[in-house]
Order: sequence, then C-alpha cells, then structure tokens
Amino acid sequence: MFEKRTLHGTYYALSAYLFWGFVPVYFKLVNHVSPWEILCHRVIWSVFLLLGILLYTRQLPALKVGPAVLKRLCVTAILLTINWLVFIYSIVNDNIVETSLGYFINPLVSVFLGMIFLGERLRPLQWIAIITAAAGIAFQLIYYGAVPWLALSLAFSFGFYGLMRKNLNLPSVAGLALETILIVPFALIGLAYLSTSGGMQFGVVDRQTDALLILGGFVTSFPLLCFAAAVTRLSLTSAGMFQYIAPSLSLIVAVLIYNEPFGIERIITFSCIWIALILFTVESLMHHRRAHRLHPG
Repeated sequence: MFEKRTLHGTYYALSAYLFWGFVPVYFKLVNHVSPWEILCHRVIWSVFLLLGILLYTRQLPALKVGPAVLKRLCVTAILLTINWLVFIYSIVNDNIVETSLGYFINPLVSVFLGMIFLGERLRPLQWIAIITAAAGIAFQLIYYGAVPWLALSLAFSFGFYGLMRKNLNLPSVAGLALETILIVPFALIGLAYLSTSGGMQFGVVDRQTDALLILGGFVTSFPLLCFAAAVTRLSLTSAGMFQYIAPSLSLIVAVLIYNEPFGIERIITFSCIWIALILFTVESLMHHRRAHRLHPG
C-alpha cells in the first residue's frame, strides 16, 4: 500500500514539473498579447476554475480565514502577482533561459531567506553551495555589466512567497483561490483600462487567442493540483528531488526550440548554479539520513 501511494505521488510530481517545464510554450503562443493582459486573464480564469474545484470537492469552507491570515494572504498575493508578471514578461521577450536560471536559484534563495528571517543555521556545505551560486551571479554581473534582474526577481519573489505561506496551514487550492480573489479587482481594472485605451486583444484578434487566454486558468491550476497531490504522498525530500525538472526542461525548450543564446558566459553561470545545487542536494540527503538514524521513529 505504501509503495503504491509513493508511486502515485511520483506520477503526480512528474506531471506537475513536466507541465511547468513546458509551460513557456503556452506563453509563447500568446506573445502577441501584452504581459499585463495575459496576467489579468490568468488571474480571472484561475478564480473561476479554482472556485469550481473547491465547489466540486466541497472545500468551499476552507476559504473562511481570520483577519491575520487574510493580511498575510494580501502580501503573498502581491508576491505571486510580481512572480507571474516577471515570468510572463521574460518569456514573451525571449528570456526563457533567464527564467530557468531563476528557478534553479530558487531553492538556494529559500535556504538563504530561512537563515535571515527564521534564524535557521546553515551547515558548512550549504554555505559553500550559496557562495558557489553567488560566484555564478557575480560572473554574469561582471561579464554583462548588469544584474540578471529577471532571474533574481523570480527567485526572490517566489522565495518570499514561500516564506510568507509557511505555517499558514491553508490547503494549496484554497490558498491560491483566496490570493487570486484578492487580485481579481485589479485584474478587472487592468482589463477595463486596456479596453478603453484600445490595447485589449481579447475578443479582438481571433478566437484562438481568446481560447488560449481563457486556458490560462487551466495552465495555472493543473500543475498546482498535481503538485498538491504529490506532496501528500511523498516525503518533502523526495518531492524536492523533482523541482529541478521544470527549469531543466525550460532551458532545453529555450535553446533547442526558440534558439535563445546559450554561450560560454551563460554556461559558466549555470555551471556554478548546478554545482551549488548538487552540493545542496547531497548535503540535504546526508543530513536527512543522519537525522533518520538518530531519530528512526
């Protein structure tokens, strides 16, 4: 029974991360629409789909939260909006490689934020991993003379998002539904502005564009549901091993399908990040095994 549950968890995790890995293809299909409009539609159609899921699964009561939780959700909603907007902007402007870099950096950023805000102590190999990653970013800064702000914005916005969502004890679907509900008024205002200014593409270009924009709700919700199903069936360590699939696939998509440049300078930066992630992963596995031996229960 346990092995079957783990196997199902593996299928769900693979579904989530494979989907996230290829999701740039979707945003490329709507790159003739402004990032702002794509974001607005993503929010609005996600709300419809998520509320429908909660209604079908009889989880609507999970939307009832106290004022303290609602305040934190307002912050996470802002962080999520920033993350989504930067992600969309990067893809439609031919920067999929940098989004991949951002999500490779993200686990290391999360560890760093845990140290800063939660008082978590880094172990020696974790320090080496973070310093190695920082060296890769520093190289890109020196080579290009500019900070890779798209990658860092994605990594830190999602890192802070995870930090704020930590210990909220909200089901993932209900939490995302509440966050998108909080963003909906601004999304509607944005669409109203685009409509009056003549910048709206929905209902103007063609039916395919309309269908793709509506599909944004599914693109947002499907991998999240798979991920939620995976983490209930796998240990956090096991689930964490899958997180590098998505940025790896996105990098392959960027280079092989969309011919984004990936020269020696980016190879050096990514190599530093990959070495850091190998160190981080090996250290985490070793620490988990030590802890299991000391506390087998």
